[in-house]
Amino acid sequence: MMSEIPVDIDHAKHSVGGEGGHWFRRGTHIAMCIIPFAYYLWGDKIAGFVNLTPREFVIAVLVFFVVIEAIRVKMKIVIVGQREYEANQISALGWGAFAVCLALILAPQEGGGLEAGKYTIPLICGLTFVDPVMGEVKRAKKGMKNAILIGLIVSYSIWLTSVMLFSTPFLAAVLLAPLTVAGEVPRLTWIDDNATMILFPLIPLLLTHWIF
Repeated sequence: MMSEIPVDIDHAKHSVGGEGGHWFRRGTHIAMCIIPFAYYLWGDKIAGFVNLTPREFVIAVLVFFVVIEAIRVKMKIVIVGQREYEANQISALGWGAFAVCLALILAPQEGGGLEAGKYTIPLICGLTFVDPVMGEVKRAKKGMKNAILIGLIVSYSIWLTSVMLFSTPFLAAVLLAPLTVAGEVPRLTWIDDNATMILFPLIPLLLTHWIF
């Protein structure tokens, strides 16, 4: 198993379904931005169908993904859009589900409606948009520096939009936006950037939330 992934690797060549599988993966990634909005707008109604609170529902989803991922790795299954090496380890989808659920469970939530997602929305949207944008820049062989620059532009756009729309503290946006991008930089196979792009800003947020 590789311990490090080349920066400019063409993942389409290593994805189930080839080019089509690769773009299916990208589309699914971007569509995940719906999750925090659904949680804060309709979470009570969705969770109510199974007599749970929204937080309990997210915990149940997390446990479900852990079980499914364990079975998938045990059986060495990969589906359309997944990469060959994911047959033997936790997939990007698995890591992403873990990190998104963790953000919804742990991130500070203040106020009502979408304002309660003042941290969770930019954390999750940072992952869903910054990751594919940086990935495509690197795939086009424009280099890590250009990928980081464009990633910072996208990340700051998301966090500053959250400042305007959801009352995210400006200082939090300034400090945490670069950490979203930093989560994309490590090129490892044992943990996916779907996790680190949320965990890198989430952990400092939990430790320093009182200053914002």
